[in-house]
Formats: sequence, C-alpha cells, structure tokens
Amino acid sequence: MRQWIADFVAETLPAETLEQVVTRLDNAIITRIPELRDRDMRRDLAASSRAHAVAVLSGLTQDRFEYPVPEQAHAFARTVARRGYDVRLLLRVYHLGQEAVIDYMTEVLEQRQLPRDIERSVLLRLFDRTTRWVSTSVEALTDTYMAERERGLRAALTQRAEIVRSLLDGAELDIESASGKLGYRLAQRHLALVLWTDEDAAPLPSDGAGEAVGRLDRIVARYAGALGNGSLLTVPSGATALWAWIGLDAELPEPDDPVWSVEAPARVAVGFSAAHTTGFRDSHREAVAARQVAERARPGAPRVVHYAEVEVAYLAGTDEVAMRSLIDRELGALAAPDGQSARLRETLHAYLRARRSPDAAAKLLGVHKNTVRYRIQRIEELLGHPLDQRGSRLEVALDCVAVYGV
Repeated sequence: MRQWIADFVAETLPAETLEQVVTRLDNAIITRIPELRDRDMRRDLAASSRAHAVAVLSGLTQDRFEYPVPEQAHAFARTVARRGYDVRLLLRVYHLGQEAVIDYMTEVLEQRQLPRDIERSVLLRLFDRTTRWVSTSVEALTDTYMAERERGLRAALTQRAEIVRSLLDGAELDIESASGKLGYRLAQRHLALVLWTDEDAAPLPSDGAGEAVGRLDRIVARYAGALGNGSLLTVPSGATALWAWIGLDAELPEPDDPVWSVEAPARVAVGFSAAHTTGFRDSHREAVAARQVAERARPGAPRVVHYAEVEVAYLAGTDEVAMRSLIDRELGALAAPDGQSARLRETLHAYLRARRSPDAAAKLLGVHKNTVRYRIQRIEELLGHPLDQRGSRLEVALDCVAVYGV
C-alpha cells in the first residue's frame, strides 16, 4: 500500500499531470458553485487547489503529517470575502473539494484494478487525510475570511462616516461621486433619524452592543419600507446608537400614526424632511436636537420624538434657568405638580392649539365643550388675566411643560 501510494504521488506531482488533476477537481467544484466561474475567482481557486494538492500528496506516504495551509489558500479566502460572498461559500468549496478528490481516487483505483485489501487501505488513508486536510483548512481559512471581511467592512464604514461627516460639516462634495460611494442618492428629499437605546436597558444575552445596533437597523429598515422610496443610509454613531437617512417620494404620516411606534428599549428622534445636501444636513441637525429634548424629557415621554412637535421646547430649553423662569412667570399657580393643575394645563394647551375653539378643544380632550369653557374660566382666575393678553407666551410655556414637566 505504501509503495503504491509512493508511485502514485511520483506520477501525479509533475507539473503537467498535476495541472490536469487540479483542473478536474476545480471543474467539479465550479459545476456546483457557479459564482466561481468568474475569471479571477477561478484563477485564485486554481492556485489554491494546486498548492493544496502538493501539500496533501506530499503527506500521503507519511504516518504523521500536519497539513500547512498554503498562502494561496489564504489569498482565495480573502478573495471570497472581498467579493462579498458569505463564508458558507468558502466552506462549501472545501467540502465539495473533498468529494471531488475521493471520486477521482476511486476512479483511479478502479482503473488500476488493485487487490481489494490494498484498494480499501488506500481509500481509508485517503479519507482520513482529506478529512484532516479539510478540517485544518476550514478552521484556518475561516479566520482569514472573517479578518478580511472585517477589514473591508471597517474600510467601507470609515469611508462612509468620513463622507457623512463632510456633508454634515457643510463641505462641498461631488454629489454624484459621494452618492455612489454611500450607495445612497443625495439629490432627493431626506428624512433624518437618530436611534438609540435606553441607558438603563438590560444587556442582551450575547453580544449586547452588536445586537442593539442590529435591532435599530431593523427598525430603520421597517421605516424605510413603510415611509420611503427604498433608499436608506445608516451610520453607527455608538455601540448602541445609529444615524439614519431615508429617501422620500411621498408625504409622511402624522406623528401619532402607528407606523412610528417602537418598543423599549429603542428610542427614535425624527427631523423634518428636506431636499438635497442642505436638507440632508438640516434634517439630521433637527433629529439630534429632538434627541436632546427626549433625553431631558419627563418620565413617560413618547419613545419617538419628532422635532416638529418639540421645536419650541428645544429652543426655549437651551437655557434651563431662563426656561424655568418663563414657566413660573407665565403659568403661576398652574405650574403646581398636582393632578388638578395638570388637567388645567392640558385643557389650556389644547384650547390654544385649537385656536381658542371650545368645540375643537373638547374633541381633542374627549370632554364636553362646557367642561372646556368652565376650565378656561378657572384658568383665567388663577392666572389673574385674560388669555388674550399673553397667549403666545403661555403656549411656549405649555410646550415646555409638556416635554420637560414641572
């Protein structure tokens, strides 16, 4: 058996014969994996197969042999990663390669018509060695594949982040070139979002930070499908935070539409929609501002905050002391933390937003219009002046209280 294997190796290692064997094995693999028909992929596969064949053949006659993974095989694994294929394609190459080797050797043994015991011994040794070869190769090359995939992803993410940062800083860029690199069309209407998770959220069972960003990615993808034209750009802004832009063609639903809803621990801040690079930048600035409001808001505030609904509170709240003075001065006794004061503030807020219509305010509140009239009368008594005197300032104060509380 040893002598037969030694003779077989000596016959197969010469360049011309080895090339024929490698071509046969590669064709068997490519028939099952059409992605490898590409000229460059096939060339890298052939180099890897050739180097593997020399290593495996050289070790067939030895009792103990550790198969070194050749550099050509690492190069092929990196090619698979750079082309964006899943690691399963790489694993399948090796399992099909082992099948092709066994098929080839079975055919050779049948042609040579060896005694059954010799044939059986050769096949057992070959199966043992090819199994060890596949196991060793797969383990090493999976690491190579993952390292290259990570490197490529990091490079792509870095380039994307640099372009986004330049856009947000107001830099003049070639829009077509930047759009191509981002995979997102800048010459359209954008809706910017900022997504993050609660700071006190319990960590997830495995890889909590990565899973958190994955959860936010899924929320953005849902928004893009429901609201957008299919164009979506995301940039991680932290271990559990994400910036996103959705391309729009149609009008957006109202902020209270169920399509916006998200579950804990996710939180979302939404800017106004706007067009072109200026809109890309402005909508993001507004989403960031809405997040600042959300993080300072009273307990129980909505998980999705639209800048359109908190713009006044954001502007007034940039100076905390001045804002609190405004609330105390304008609301007076209505700024008390009790339930009755809260109901009066809610009624006054609805009344002012309804352009001082008791009927419209009653519909918003779900009460009778006479209840609204009674409460407005009581409010004016507590304030000590008619609402017409300071209506706009009252509304600003009420906007702030609705977000930040008393």
